[in-house]
Amino acid sequence: MIKRDDLLIMRAVALCFKPFLKPEEALIYCNLGRTQFAKNCEEYRVYKTNSGYYRKEDIDKMLSGETAAVQAATPQVKLRVA
Repeated sequence: MIKRDDLLIMRAVALCFKPFLKPEEALIYCNLGRTQFAKNCEEYRVYKTNSGYYRKEDIDKMLSGETAAVQAATPQVKLRVA
């Protein structure tokens, strides 16, 4: 019989090789709470696919802060009110 700790380790390793993650798996992968994860997804514009999964590639970009750097680099246009 597999020990509980061994089972957790096997699940964690399996998460690293999956291209798409369920919402619960994404929370484990990011090590964030549900509200923090939702806030970061909104900020970095990470959305679920049509089938309800998150792309691991998008989550990796969110964790590295790569998307935020791209958004900060885009110039903001100020409109003048007449």
